[in-house]
Amino acid sequence: MEAFNAASIAIPFPYTYSITNVATFTPFPPQTTITTTIFPPTPPTIITTSSSWLDSRIWSRLPQQLLDRILAFLPPPAFFRARSICKRWYALLYSNSFLQLYLQVSPRHHWFIFFTHKTPNTNIIYKNHINNNNNNNGQESTRAYLFDPYEVKWYTIPFPLIPLGFSPATSSGGLVCWISDEPGFKNLFLHNPLVGSVTQLPPARRPRLFPSIGLSITPSSVDLILAGDDMISPYAVKNLTAETFHIDPSGFYSMWDTTSSLPRLCSLESGQMVHSNGKFYCMNYSPFSVLAYDVSSNVWWKIQAPMRRFLRSPCLVESKEKLILVAAVEKSKLNVPRSLRMWVLQGCGTQWVEIERMPQQLYAQFEEVEGGRGFDCVGSGEFIVIMIKGVDNNNNNNKGLLFNIERKRWVWMPSCPSNLSCGLNHHDDEINMEGDLHGFAYQPTLAAPVTALVQQLALPFQSFNE
Repeated sequence: MEAFNAASIAIPFPYTYSITNVATFTPFPPQTTITTTIFPPTPPTIITTSSSWLDSRIWSRLPQQLLDRILAFLPPPAFFRARSICKRWYALLYSNSFLQLYLQVSPRHHWFIFFTHKTPNTNIIYKNHINNNNNNNGQESTRAYLFDPYEVKWYTIPFPLIPLGFSPATSSGGLVCWISDEPGFKNLFLHNPLVGSVTQLPPARRPRLFPSIGLSITPSSVDLILAGDDMISPYAVKNLTAETFHIDPSGFYSMWDTTSSLPRLCSLESGQMVHSNGKFYCMNYSPFSVLAYDVSSNVWWKIQAPMRRFLRSPCLVESKEKLILVAAVEKSKLNVPRSLRMWVLQGCGTQWVEIERMPQQLYAQFEEVEGGRGFDCVGSGEFIVIMIKGVDNNNNNNKGLLFNIERKRWVWMPSCPSNLSCGLNHHDDEINMEGDLHGFAYQPTLAAPVTALVQQLALPFQSFNE
């Protein structure tokens, strides 16, 4: 790993809830020499060691409330290792009292979640696969790659409950939203990767192909939007409308109401939208601009992008409730060096201010690795990940840069485990699938109370494997 140096929100929840469809989740294994940790199918063997300071007469007398509070502060890897200590700690995921304490005191961890996908001609399509040639009894081989920017470390986690024909679309509040791949009326569900819970949403009301998707989840509300790619015929789509889903604890809910029409001649790239301060944003192409949607006023508008004629691979990210545009700048006809820059949208909602420019020495390295293939960006907390598209066939590594906005620090990320021995299994007709990664901001959490509200509206959950 190379470094390049330039110059607890406590949310008490007022009502009870239940965690359903919890899959058996085993603790993290002991750290190995590789920066990859895989969630194993069976708990590891626990080796008990004696130490002078581990006096059972002292530790056994600690109040249970104090122990629970300590466990609630643990980061996810440490928490799941601790669950192998005893039956009571293992059962904490099923304890409402502990989960309520966890929601109040646990610090917020800004991680990233990545999926390996095949890049088709026009849209990002994710595939799940069934592997009948190994010892997993035909279970889906879908897995995700969690990246901890604080420790600069990768983890892998399988998704045994994810059905065929669904793709990860966006993430918020510790939940990943999956959407059906088939064109038509979209089906969606919310999935908590850590505990395996799945909550189905009511189906959307308009047929679409690959709409842009935005999601904002708080402990007590859900806002979800599907925009564009309206199927006006079996052979044609247009960016005409958007529809929203909303629910909150006050009793107000909106089940896929059609919002105002999209701006004329807009050209959305199918993918996720970014949420910031009650608004959803997405990139608009030909020429570059930003589409914005205000949830409260139900209004769409366009925001002109900075240096729109000279941008390459523009991406929108959210960082601490600020909207940031990240793009490479190439002004071939002017005496301006190529660079990668970041702009933040000002409070007025129309002006951009440049806040960061990649050091020229580092950009020369980045440009050589990227080779014109393009890149994707995703922001989480004070971190921004810039993931280069495509795979370098010489070393077969996924290259990514991690930028800490507060410390102004650039770090080359270690190789993702998708290219190690734990790589995905593929069908014979898709053995050419490369290790491209597409990621989302992710806040690991043991509980998402708002899913209880969604379950009151949605149809009873049925296994997708039937």
